[in-house]
Amino acid sequence: MSETLGQKQRRFTKLVGLLIEYAYANGMELSFGDAYRTPEQAAANAANGTGIAASLHTERLAIDFNLFINEEYQRDSEAYRKLGNYWKSLGTDCAWGGDFKRPDGNHFSIRHNGRA
Repeated sequence: MSETLGQKQRRFTKLVGLLIEYAYANGMELSFGDAYRTPEQAAANAANGTGIAASLHTERLAIDFNLFINEEYQRDSEAYRKLGNYWKSLGTDCAWGGDFKRPDGNHFSIRHNGRA
């Protein structure tokens, strides 16, 4: 039986908790960026080139984190690679934005209906 959207959202939340624990155990600190995004926000982001209309944030299956190392905010996607690799190790459907054509290293999601 396939997983419902609600079941997938709850599993995603649990995995995000593991990612946060991993970050702190490895000397990194996080604050929340975007988690939920309305369809209107996603459409506006797509229109101005800063996102996509079919964002998994609208399904509550994606989150963006702000990463701090030694209290310094990290802007480069590459700084998130350790977190991204850990995230991908949590499941075959875990996608990291650092692997996107236009890297988005602070983005962590679960694939859903062909989207990452």
